Amino acid sequence: MFTRREFLSIGAAGVAGAAVPFAAAAQTPKRGGTLTLRTWDPPHFDHILAHAYKTHVVISFTHSRLLRHRAGPAIRPGSFQLEGDLAESWQQTSDTTYVFKLRKGVRFHAKPPVNGRELTADDVRYTFERILTDKGSANVSMYRSIAKVEPVDRYTVRFTLKEPFAWFLEMIANPMSGAIIAKECVETFGDLRKPEAVVGTGPYTLEAYRPNVSLTLVRNPHYFVPSLPYIDRVEMLVDEDNASRISAFLGGKYDLGWEFPGMINRSDWIQLADTLKKRRPGLRTMEFPSNVVNDLALRTDRPPFQDARVRQAISLAIDRQGLIDATLEGVGVSNGPMPAALSDWALPLDQLGEGARYYRYDPAEARRLLAAAGHPNGLPASVCFSTYGSTLLVDSMTLVLKNLKDVGIDAKLDQREYGAYQATCRFGKFDSMVFGPLTPFVEPDSFLFGQYYTGEPRNRSHVNDPVLDDLLVKQRRTADVKARRDVIHQIQRHLALQQYYVHFPSGTYIAVWEGALKNYAPNLGYDYGGRLLAAWLDR
Repeated sequence: MFTRREFLSIGAAGVAGAAVPFAAAAQTPKRGGTLTLRTWDPPHFDHILAHAYKTHVVISFTHSRLLRHRAGPAIRPGSFQLEGDLAESWQQTSDTTYVFKLRKGVRFHAKPPVNGRELTADDVRYTFERILTDKGSANVSMYRSIAKVEPVDRYTVRFTLKEPFAWFLEMIANPMSGAIIAKECVETFGDLRKPEAVVGTGPYTLEAYRPNVSLTLVRNPHYFVPSLPYIDRVEMLVDEDNASRISAFLGGKYDLGWEFPGMINRSDWIQLADTLKKRRPGLRTMEFPSNVVNDLALRTDRPPFQDARVRQAISLAIDRQGLIDATLEGVGVSNGPMPAALSDWALPLDQLGEGARYYRYDPAEARRLLAAAGHPNGLPASVCFSTYGSTLLVDSMTLVLKNLKDVGIDAKLDQREYGAYQATCRFGKFDSMVFGPLTPFVEPDSFLFGQYYTGEPRNRSHVNDPVLDDLLVKQRRTADVKARRDVIHQIQRHLALQQYYVHFPSGTYIAVWEGALKNYAPNLGYDYGGRLLAAWLDR
């Protein structure tokens, strides 16, 4: 086996010295083949109503957006450059007006009830009106700035905003929520939860869904980029047992790492490195910081979590370096109020001002703060939790419970099935605390506005802070990037003091993929379909 030092020296060079892939411009793409992924059973298929990567990963293959993020070996992980998807061009004509010109001849999948009809500007209007008006819309905060969406003609659509919104184009390109849908599907099925309602304009169609077993996607022969995709079939296999996943990967079954977003947990990778070197010598790897952050959400609208001293005590109780050592093989980074992976916007802990002290490990100070808040003997609590099928998350939860108990917080585990967890705790329906991962957004506004603004669906901690609300709106209205960054830094310092959520360290991804998969490179986020759109299999 590799020692830890030997393993880390491999870095981005990969197993057996394999180089990081280069841009494949000189290679001739090959059509055909089946790509096999370990993914997850979706709670349902309505991406507008879902706050679940298990849904959004599937939709990234089957649906298109107005804009998308560039993908491929030339794109650095963590970089998100915009390009047209359904839109062949776009322009901002005023501070609050954006006009998109659609590609002509784009057709929905040849499946009922849409049956291959052409996509028009009215479909764009319908999609965003549903996002804005459906009571169950999970990511409506991303689009609340929209005042109206108007088809100018069959292939032109105009968005008018209520106010300037500096992040508007990034939101339009977001793979979680910007997928364009057909009205017929909602009218026929009532919503888009059923697999039969998965009818988009994307590069793949959903051919089969076997609950808790697998999903099969097949190449859309009428995709609007005639040469794409190159791969004919994508098999998504559901496997919630880590030992089974390891065995399957060793046997060559999966073409990407089995954990989100195509990676392998560092502890598993170190354990398997020597075996993989022999059995799958063609594997490629790349390391980059993760933007997945676990946190403790707290009912700040109720005692005892209304008291900032209790929240600060909980943060002081957490041994972040201990978590890094125990669950991340010593390789990780502590996050402040924003993921450190978003390095253009996130403040290092030592720049968080007075609130920086609450990110250190200090059980004695935690107990003192609890006593000052009227809890000298500690307090009882519950923690809503779902495993997500992740051994790393389970290990982290175990250590968190121990850290809390060490300062007198007797937290009982309230473990729930993934679907039940998503429908309740992820939307603030819990008694005391929630522990789990935040959605790995790729820009700071979604981490901040949706999570903290008063009344937003993703405001799990029930934060109601008028000063913070004003700052959150201010950064959205600030077009100048430097000035916007200054406001976001001010927000982070405020949040460090208040500790409305207690944030935990992130790891470093070890993305792994089969060497026969060409013109592919990993990145942050849910957009598996986008990253595999122009990839091909050479085997």
